[in-house]
Amino acid sequence: MKDLALKVILTALCLAAFAVGARAQFREEAFSQSYASPADTLAARDSIDQMWSFKEFFHGVAKHDSTLRIGSMFAGSTVFIGAEQFYNKQYWKIPITYAGLGTTIGLGIKYNKQYKASKSAYELALESDPDTSLEIDEHAKQMSTYMFASAGLIYWGTLMDGVVNYKREIKGQAGKATLYSLLLPGLGQAYNGEYWKIPIYWGALVGSYHYWSTNNKNYKRYKRIHNEATAEDSTYEGLIPAERALYYRNVFRRFRDYSVVAIVGSYLLQVIDANVFAYMQDFEVNDDLTMKISPTVISPYNEYALSPVRPTGTGFMGNNAVGLRVGLTF
Repeated sequence: MKDLALKVILTALCLAAFAVGARAQFREEAFSQSYASPADTLAARDSIDQMWSFKEFFHGVAKHDSTLRIGSMFAGSTVFIGAEQFYNKQYWKIPITYAGLGTTIGLGIKYNKQYKASKSAYELALESDPDTSLEIDEHAKQMSTYMFASAGLIYWGTLMDGVVNYKREIKGQAGKATLYSLLLPGLGQAYNGEYWKIPIYWGALVGSYHYWSTNNKNYKRYKRIHNEATAEDSTYEGLIPAERALYYRNVFRRFRDYSVVAIVGSYLLQVIDANVFAYMQDFEVNDDLTMKISPTVISPYNEYALSPVRPTGTGFMGNNAVGLRVGLTF
């Protein structure tokens, strides 16, 4: 009991010693002083309008500026298609890209108009003759979908090609890893050499999509049952009552929404992972890790820290405080 009382007294004395003049660590000037000079443009450079600018993009692409950031080049190329190929001096790819996009988009529009025309003709004929031999041109609908999908694939391939061929004398570019994962999940991890993460993220994405598909199918099923059971002059005689169908419809709709959140979350997580670990590739960690702790005097005026002479109006400790100095070596 005496040992415990002694420990409590010593602890209280130490805390009191550390607390004497503790305001030395928090001078009021530190909270009121302005450290930004009028000539400092850091705030302007960090503002959102400076994260990407037309001037930086067009100047970098036109001059083949080696300091043009890959993120700025990619962002501009999403609108100005072919800018990446121009910057990478692969000019021959630009007419191929535009020819492919023009052809597929043009054919997609053509087949879509053909499908809509056949659908309109079928609906008009059906009103006058329920046994009409006209049919909707489903082939045109499929071809339109294929053409628009091909245009999207060409657009995606153009962006990926520009990122792949972006050359810079920097090993392990975080921007490149981020865009790889943005364009193709898991590719950023492959770029970082962390192949074991790819099946984890793809498993999360595929599993989330599977649950979305299952929940969406069940949601539509119970929605249809509920609509049939609650329709006016309904002759529904199914085994599932309207109240139960409504309950399951809401449950599966909520689970479907959760699945969407899981898909988006898994996708964003692998993009963030690629970015963070690309930055950390140059972070060196060795076994030479030491820590040294020693007592020290903390003073807002270093010239008085260990001097017996105190500024006017101060007490025994003045504005100083007793503390600990921690030194880390790694």
